[in-house]
Amino acid sequence: MPDDHNQDDDRARASMTRGERIRAAARTLRTPRTASWIADETEVSVKTAQKYLDQLVEDNVLRKIEQGDQTLYCVDQLMATYREVAALQREHNREELTASLESMRTTITDWKTSYGVETPGELRASIADLDDPDEIAERREVASEWEHLVDRIPVVRAALTEYDWATERDALPA
Repeated sequence: MPDDHNQDDDRARASMTRGERIRAAARTLRTPRTASWIADETEVSVKTAQKYLDQLVEDNVLRKIEQGDQTLYCVDQLMATYREVAALQREHNREELTASLESMRTTITDWKTSYGVETPGELRASIADLDDPDEIAERREVASEWEHLVDRIPVVRAALTEYDWATERDALPA
């Protein structure tokens, strides 16, 4: 079965244009990468990769970083966050965003109480005192979810803070 999956991936990749492959790869970058690395990953020339990567920089999707004698590309986190805030404002009303924020904070408060810790790092550190593999796995999972919520809270808060301003500007003129 694994061979079938790889063949499906290969067929999907073959149906994409060079630009589509580069854009798809660039949007998933977790760490800054060179145009050469992206070219290898997407099976295009370095010149082609640079062309599309520079377009993504102009479109504020990627950032270009000069590091020594290398040019690296990475996701523009500020612009990605702005897009995420706008999506939240368009897809949810104020009450839904408020309820989501409240739920995230309640969940974190419950974890603090349940585990007797104040941060996900403290929860991870508490694993050293455990022998039960299930409890260790549970704490790792909770710590990971906690870190995710800590990252999400400022985004949801920003969506709420600027909700009126954004919906005013997003409304179509009559």
